[in-house]
Amino acid sequence: METVLNDMQTFTLNTPEVDLVYDVHGPARPGGDRPLLMIGQPMTAEYFATLASYLPERTVITYDPRGLGRSVRKDGRTENRPQTQAEDIHALITEFGTPVDMFASSGGAVTALALVSAHPDDITTLVAHEPPLLDVLPDADAATRAFDEVRNAYQAKGFGAGMAAFLAMAFSWEGEFTDEYFARPLPDPAQFGLPAEDDGSRDDPLLSDNSATVPAYHPDIAALIAARTRVLIAVGEESYNVLTGRTAAATASLLGQEVTVFPSNHGGFVEGQGQPEAFANRLREVLTAAG
Repeated sequence: METVLNDMQTFTLNTPEVDLVYDVHGPARPGGDRPLLMIGQPMTAEYFATLASYLPERTVITYDPRGLGRSVRKDGRTENRPQTQAEDIHALITEFGTPVDMFASSGGAVTALALVSAHPDDITTLVAHEPPLLDVLPDADAATRAFDEVRNAYQAKGFGAGMAAFLAMAFSWEGEFTDEYFARPLPDPAQFGLPAEDDGSRDDPLLSDNSATVPAYHPDIAALIAARTRVLIAVGEESYNVLTGRTAAATASLLGQEVTVFPSNHGGFVEGQGQPEAFANRLREVLTAAG
């Protein structure tokens, strides 16, 4: 199935477990550079549209992960396992018919690392931006406890309370999670412009137990080092001391490399959240240097 909208074409890859919807920005087949696949979790394709627009020379592919946005699950499950998401991406790359370069952010970067471990021929260069891998941190147990508190707040009081706790944990607190962190009261949702009312839903893809396997994933470091894929772990220049900056630095260290620095923050490529044009210029520079 194909839908054409301006310079973007939308396709659906039908598999027994999911109908995966993906968008191709620019020419349907690249004339020179490899296609550039952009993924996130739980981000859907629209979050990458601005970044793609600043890379008109590339064929850019974006997609909705299974069960999110337009991609309808048929497997009867709700959990978001990186290994399962990786197989979905492998199917997309196989459908497209050529290895790709990849920019993967947040939970998508976790998926990408799982993909390189399982299918090292799929990706030529991977830029894994701030993968939230708690197990690689020196304070892994405390970080896991902090993440559990976010889910507990969500289960007890709903989206506003859960998201406020998440934002405070992931992007406000700097450094290791100490007794001082755990002594703090849960933040007021209004502090982040979030609703205090509980609508009763408990299926948010970020805050529910459905995505607990994402931060709990432990990368196969030996497989990543052995892969032919050039893996670069990236961090926003504003993120060094917060959770996802620390997980990026720890992952890079395990791979024997320094982090690759990008402009802005965890959402630095998103319109209204960061600096997408500067981010695109840096991504172009990194991919060109990788060859």
